Amino acid sequence: MTNPLRIAVTGLAATYPLGGVFWDYIQYPLGLRRLGVDVLYIEDTGKWCYDPVAATFVEDGTRNAAYLAEQMAMLGEGDMVDRWFFRDATEKTYGLRWDQVVGFCSTADLFLNISASCWMRDEYYRAHRVAFIDSDPMYTQASVPDYLSGSIDDAARARVDMLKEHDVFFTFAENIGMRDCRIPLGLFDWIPTRQPIVLDYFREATVPVADRRRVLTTVASWEPTEDGPKIEGVAYRGKSAEFERFISLASQSVLPLEIALSGRPPSDRLRAHNWKLVDPLAVSQDPWIYRDYLAHSFAEWSVAKNAYVASCSGWFSCRTACYLALGVPAVVQDTGFGKVIPTGDGLFAFKTVEEAADAIEKLLCDPYKHARSARELASEFFDSGRVLTQLINKALG
Repeated sequence: MTNPLRIAVTGLAATYPLGGVFWDYIQYPLGLRRLGVDVLYIEDTGKWCYDPVAATFVEDGTRNAAYLAEQMAMLGEGDMVDRWFFRDATEKTYGLRWDQVVGFCSTADLFLNISASCWMRDEYYRAHRVAFIDSDPMYTQASVPDYLSGSIDDAARARVDMLKEHDVFFTFAENIGMRDCRIPLGLFDWIPTRQPIVLDYFREATVPVADRRRVLTTVASWEPTEDGPKIEGVAYRGKSAEFERFISLASQSVLPLEIALSGRPPSDRLRAHNWKLVDPLAVSQDPWIYRDYLAHSFAEWSVAKNAYVASCSGWFSCRTACYLALGVPAVVQDTGFGKVIPTGDGLFAFKTVEEAADAIEKLLCDPYKHARSARELASEFFDSGRVLTQLINKALG
C-alpha cells in the first residue's frame, strides 16, 4: 500500500475570525482530507489578528486561536481537530508543536500558500513542491510590468521575489492569457483554478425554497484596506467603485436587496436608495451563522472589485460558490466568468442596472428551477473533489 499524499495548506481563518473567511480557507484541508490526503492546516502570517468585536487588530492571538480550535471541532472531522498550527504576532504558537510542523513540511509532497497568507519561512520550502494560489488577480500581478522594466520599488520587488520562490502558480483569474484579459503576463506561468466547495457541508444546511426570505442578500466589504493596483498608468479600484454604478438598482428591483457591508459604507445614502442594511458582524460572526444567513436568502446579488471587472479576469467569488452549493441562485457582476461557467440558469452575470433587474425578475418567475440549477452548477464546477484533484495533478505533474 502506498503512503497517502502529504499536503500543507495555509490560510487566514484565525487571523480574520469571520464566517466567510473560515469557509474560504478551511475547505482546502477539508476537501483534501476527503481525497485521502494527510493534510495539515498552517496559519503563520507574521501579522496582528483582527478582533471583530472591537473592530481593531490585536497582537495577542489567544482568542483567535480559541476560535479556530472551536470551529475545527465543530466540523466533526475527527483528526482534523488536531491537524492545525497557528502562530500569532508575538511568536506564540498554538495547536501542533513547531517541531511537528517542521517534520511534516520536510516530508510533504506539496505546500499550498493560499492568497499569500503565509510568512514563507525556510522550513516551509522543504516541501517537495511549493505552490502559490492567487485569489486576488490583478493585485497579485500588478508589479510584474515594473519588475520587468527595472522600475520597481524595493517593497514591491520583495513581494515578487517571494512569489518567484514557489514552484507552481495558480490563479482565480480563469481568463488569464485570453485576448481580452488585461492581467499582466510575464515571470509566472499561471494555471487557472477556483474555490473548492465541500458540498455536503452546504447540502445539509439547504433551506426549502418556500421557507426562504424573499430578499436578495450579500456579505461584503465596501472597500478593501489595500490600495487598488496601478498598472501601466491605469488605476484600478475595489468594490465601492462598482457598487456606485448600481446604487439605483434597489429602487428598481422587484425584490428587496439586503447587504451586510463592512468597511464604512455610506449607509444613509444607501438607505435613501432603498437598500436594506444589516450588521455584517451579526451575520458572519462564525461559519454556521454565516452559512445560515446565505441559506435563507432568495438569491445573492453582488458586485465585484473594479480590478476584477475591468480586467475581464474571469474571477468568481468564493462566497457566491457557497450560495450555489446551498441551492441559492446568484445574480453577480460580470467579470468574464461566463466563458468557463454557464450563466442563465441559477447564475446570472450582469453588466448594467437593467440586466441585473431583469435577472431578478427571471429568478422570481421560476425560483424552484433556478434553485436546482444553482446546486447543479456547484456540483459540476466547484466540487472540492474535482477542483482539488485537478490542482494536485497540475502541481505535482
